[in-house]
Amino acid sequence: MIARHLASLLVLLALLPGAVLATVLPEDRADVLYHRYEGGGVTIDGPSVLLRKQVGKSFSLSANYYLDMVSSASIDVVTTASPYTEERKQGSLGVTYLYGNTLMNMGYTRSDESDYAANSLNFSVSQDLFGQMTTVTLGYALGWDEVGKSNDPEFRREVDRQQYSLSVTQIVTRSLIMSFAFDAITDEGFLNNPYRSVRFLAADQPAGYQFEPEVYPNTRTSGAGAITARYRMPWRAALHGSYRYFSDTWGVESHTGEIGYVHPWKHGLTFSTRYRYYTQEQADFYADLFPRSGAQNFMGRDKELSTFESATIRAGVSWEFVSDGWSVVEKGSLNLFWDRIRFDYENFRDLRVSGAAPGEEPLYGFDADVVQLFVSFWF
Repeated sequence: MIARHLASLLVLLALLPGAVLATVLPEDRADVLYHRYEGGGVTIDGPSVLLRKQVGKSFSLSANYYLDMVSSASIDVVTTASPYTEERKQGSLGVTYLYGNTLMNMGYTRSDESDYAANSLNFSVSQDLFGQMTTVTLGYALGWDEVGKSNDPEFRREVDRQQYSLSVTQIVTRSLIMSFAFDAITDEGFLNNPYRSVRFLAADQPAGYQFEPEVYPNTRTSGAGAITARYRMPWRAALHGSYRYFSDTWGVESHTGEIGYVHPWKHGLTFSTRYRYYTQEQADFYADLFPRSGAQNFMGRDKELSTFESATIRAGVSWEFVSDGWSVVEKGSLNLFWDRIRFDYENFRDLRVSGAAPGEEPLYGFDADVVQLFVSFWF
């Protein structure tokens, strides 16, 4: 009975990225990715390389290199500063250990920018229960960052982060997998952007307002819960959906819903599509326009802390080639995904529009495109 369950679900697991059997080591593979984001005056692109290799029957090692080339003339930048370009490099190492029905993962990641350095350690353990019908995963991550400022070499601030996670994945029927995940995160230190400013009414200024630096709380605790379902259709296709709720001590509250479909086709082709909707309520200390300088203890004007919504439509195609093997390669896969994202802000205004009274400028919104092209080889 269990064997039939697992055999039916192997197709589903193969079709849905992110679904993992806890008692199986990651396959030996190499992935080369090119990604590009363009929207709201920001362009981010670059390559990523990921390698995985089993060592014996119990260990798997992984290494990843990720490069972002950032060019920003976003609304935040053009209204208070000058456009800029920068480069972010990220490297990570990981090890996975398999012992019976238990899988343990440990990894380290380092990310560097000209004015920001981030470090993180993560550990997780997964255990199969009830005849491999249930998988429970516990995780912990520790991060320590250093915030700098390009125009002030003496500026150095620290940020400490911790994340606790719990997930339960359940095989419900031969065709249905469901999972629940919960994350608790604590941040402490310098949590705002040293370049960003808030604006306040100033009748003596030509624009009717003036800017001053943001001031954030130095602690933040957040929690998120998510439920996901993956269903294998009778014709081998897969349908998946999820819902996620997030809230934090800053007053931010969000809801995310997603539904997607994956359909295998002839000649090794697989087509996929996805729709994602996100809505958020603003932070307690956010305002687009404050009544005066120092109006309250904490003040922020980051549009990502405002009330807004976004909708994402994805289209993707994957092509599996050399499926019969070639030299040391068992199979290969070429993948292309395109996302179209629409952002609409309900209380963040476009200051690039002249002639409007303070607080009467049009609301801001923009479209973004994300392209991912990657090739994978299994060995």
